[in-house]
Amino acid sequence: MIIGIDAMGGDYAPQVVIDAVKDITDLNLRLIGDKTQLEDKIDSSKIIHAPTTISMDELPQKALRKKDSSIAIGTQLQKTGQIDAFVGAGNTGAYMIFASLQLGRLKGVRRPALGTFFPTKNGSTFILDVGATILVKPEDLFQFGIMGVLCIEGLTGKKNPSVALLSIGEEDIKGNTLTREAFKLLQDSHLNFIGNIEGHKILDGVSDVVICEGVVGNTLLKFGESIIAVTYDSIKEAIKSSFKAKIGGVLLVPSLKKFFSKMNYEEYGGALLLGTKGVTIICHGRSTSKAIRNAIYTAAKYVKSGVNEHIESFFRRREAV
Repeated sequence: MIIGIDAMGGDYAPQVVIDAVKDITDLNLRLIGDKTQLEDKIDSSKIIHAPTTISMDELPQKALRKKDSSIAIGTQLQKTGQIDAFVGAGNTGAYMIFASLQLGRLKGVRRPALGTFFPTKNGSTFILDVGATILVKPEDLFQFGIMGVLCIEGLTGKKNPSVALLSIGEEDIKGNTLTREAFKLLQDSHLNFIGNIEGHKILDGVSDVVICEGVVGNTLLKFGESIIAVTYDSIKEAIKSSFKAKIGGVLLVPSLKKFFSKMNYEEYGGALLLGTKGVTIICHGRSTSKAIRNAIYTAAKYVKSGVNEHIESFFRRREAV
């Protein structure tokens, strides 16, 4: 197995990528990027030259013209079977559009979806879609549920994971036409569907998989990230407010570190692009070496578990009925 990494993607590239891979000896890796910035820092045999970089704010449609970019070359290498997965922390839209157009969708999949892990009281919940789709149909939400379940089974080994539909109320009559019709499809399926949940239930960990359309999921993701940052800054300011607070803060430091470590996106690596051929994991633009390293190992586990093959197999069986 060979894992490709976009060495030029992210706010702190390429150094953060080099730091992420330098101690990985149990995986076969390839760094894709400008060799003039990499060759004096890492074994040249691991470098695949890509002279151009797609900036974080570049429109995906414009990015498509950059055939010699690290994202374009990484995707092409996956298409031709020279790498088995592609990990990067660059322009999310560019990764998605290259994967969708160059790799194509898995047979039977209508729309791809981005899925990521949210921390909960008792572990984590896998939420999709968090930004790949807009204007979806009920069938798309149903397919997100299928892909989410198969992904969780492959990555965690959990059998028959539960699925919930994010809506504005728990009753099956709540929500808009999209969620009400998707509810019926999910309810009539073989999935371990527990029904609708509201937003405040996500962090309670009541379901292994939560499905929603992309605008809702992306808003949820960005809001969650900001809450963690605001909470962290507020606690720091409170601790500085008085001598007594500083004393209390010293006593709380171990517990606070444990809490914020659990809530940190770095623990979960990145978002998985489900529904396209190949394996693409998109990390946060501000990712540290820890986050990228975790994403690399998640990619390896995804490939080994054959999630994509299971997705295609499910939809083949469904079409045959």
